[in-house]
Amino acid sequence: MFTPICWREGTLEILDQTELPWKEVWRKLHRWEEVAEAIVSMRVRGAPLIGIAAAYGLVLAVWDLPDGKDLERAFKEALEGLGKTRPTAVNLFHALERMERAFREARERGWFPRERLLREAEAIHREEVDACIRMGRLGAELLPEGAEVVTICNTGALATGGYGTALGVIRAAWERGKLWMVYPLETRPKLQGARLTAWELSREGIPYRLIPDSAAGWLMAKKELDAVLVGADRIAMNGDTANKIGTYTLAVLAHRHGIPFYVVAPTSTIDPSLPDGSGIPIEERDESEVLSPYGMRFAPEGARAWNPAFDVTPAELVTAIITERGVLRPPFKASISSVLSQGKS
Repeated sequence: MFTPICWREGTLEILDQTELPWKEVWRKLHRWEEVAEAIVSMRVRGAPLIGIAAAYGLVLAVWDLPDGKDLERAFKEALEGLGKTRPTAVNLFHALERMERAFREARERGWFPRERLLREAEAIHREEVDACIRMGRLGAELLPEGAEVVTICNTGALATGGYGTALGVIRAAWERGKLWMVYPLETRPKLQGARLTAWELSREGIPYRLIPDSAAGWLMAKKELDAVLVGADRIAMNGDTANKIGTYTLAVLAHRHGIPFYVVAPTSTIDPSLPDGSGIPIEERDESEVLSPYGMRFAPEGARAWNPAFDVTPAELVTAIITERGVLRPPFKASISSVLSQGKS
């Protein structure tokens, strides 16, 4: 299975997503600071993959260090530094918490933590991919034969470490012969749909027609679409969902046209500390991404821009949340609480 990240003998290798689709560039990372830079610059992106990368980053932080106080200091510094990279994706913080527990466990047992941390990072990676495969199967069952679907951003292997969330449902439906057409949005300003989702779909021969973000409403008005499939970076306990900017617009349009709106995300994306979406931190990125995308100045000199990376879709616009533990339906407070309690039992 394709994965954009792998560990090889003390080095983390990543597929640089800022170079796609023009060329495939694999970068070797040797220090946690390089992992942090890769996350901030979006060489690595997508909520599950950010968590995976950060976990491996903590392995790099101690890999070549001797035992002692320097080891503790280096781990703490990396933990804090990686935690500041991107605030919205809760998977990042789940991964960091797991790695910190693994580090403390190793220290309490008198072990050098390097191998224990590597096992935990590999487990996080493996579990995310396994969850995607299960979500793909569950989501594909919800789609009719000959399905035509809309998606936004990139939620495939590039975002998750393998297979994908919303794109994993699309992939599973294609494998079962149920899919007719995918309409990925360009996803401005970073064009993850045009650059990355289209790259993944082309790579696997899945039929698609790329559309401008602003064409989604007219597409829904003109065609009988079967579903909107989106990922998530954080889900509150009531089902409010933070995802790539433009997702809220899609949800409103889907509601207007009576199209099922499915959020596809692992349970690691649910934040039990948030009763609703009002507390989800929304990352705001540099305005240059809007004014001068990929170094090409489109706006006049002196123009300003607002560049939120995410928005929050209210739970009442969500038809269902597809997780690796099952398909959750309204009322989400009850269904989410139930699935989280099952995970603890």
